[in-house]
Amino acid sequence: MHSHRHDDSGRLRLALVLTASFFSVELVGGWLANSLALLSDAAHMFTDVVALSLALLALWIAGRPPSESKTFGYTRAEILAALVNALALCLVVFWIAREAYGRLSAPPAVNSGLMTTVAAVGLAVNAVCAWLLRPRQGSGLGQRAAFLHVLSDLLGSVGAITAGIVILATGWYEADAVAAFFIGMLVLAGAWGVIREAVDILMESVPSHIDLERLRAELEAIPGTERLHDLHVWTLTPGHYALSAHAVIDGSVDGEDILGQMRTVLAARFGIDHVTIQLEQAVPCEPRSVHA
Repeated sequence: MHSHRHDDSGRLRLALVLTASFFSVELVGGWLANSLALLSDAAHMFTDVVALSLALLALWIAGRPPSESKTFGYTRAEILAALVNALALCLVVFWIAREAYGRLSAPPAVNSGLMTTVAAVGLAVNAVCAWLLRPRQGSGLGQRAAFLHVLSDLLGSVGAITAGIVILATGWYEADAVAAFFIGMLVLAGAWGVIREAVDILMESVPSHIDLERLRAELEAIPGTERLHDLHVWTLTPGHYALSAHAVIDGSVDGEDILGQMRTVLAARFGIDHVTIQLEQAVPCEPRSVHA
């Protein structure tokens, strides 16, 4: 686990250096070219810098051991970081949409040659960062949020290059605003997915891949088990799930054997690795006394 975290940290640091270095280049290039698409992409790249910084911070915090007041440790710090990143992206989209709308009605001249060149360099930088941050087994939500930032920025660079070529070929300056809208929609789509998953985790919703009724049926089918109640399943962090329940047993099978089978089923079929199950002995009905 320590080696995995160290590798993730190294990839994040390298991606952060590349992104921060090109952010200033794209910002200046967008201002000189008078391109809203480039300025939008630069604003998005700035949120990439913030996303990568927060992901690194969250990775460090998540590695801290549990304490008496935080018995689960600090693993959910990356969930909070991802939520902040995604909300910041929504603000960026609002700014892009407002500026693009104004430019559609009165499009200013754009230096399409400079715009296309800067966007092409941005595409290369984002491609390298996307490769560095590609999701792997066990990747946290904070890291996946950073990857989505970079991926949508990569697609945004494609949109800016396309707009630059269209302006070069036709002189249709509205293409810059259209590309900015396109970039904004990419940003919004990625942000919404992260917000939804982060809120589900913080609200301790049932993980989307788990069918609760099927899980209940499989546990109740274990010999010696009568029924389950107070069943709860939630996500600790992406890839790590928890369950708590009360199981009523009939006494025909040893309780430890039942618990062992339940843990095996939960781990093998549902990927749940943190299990708390309280066993309750079924109380037989007492015969009614008959009075003459």
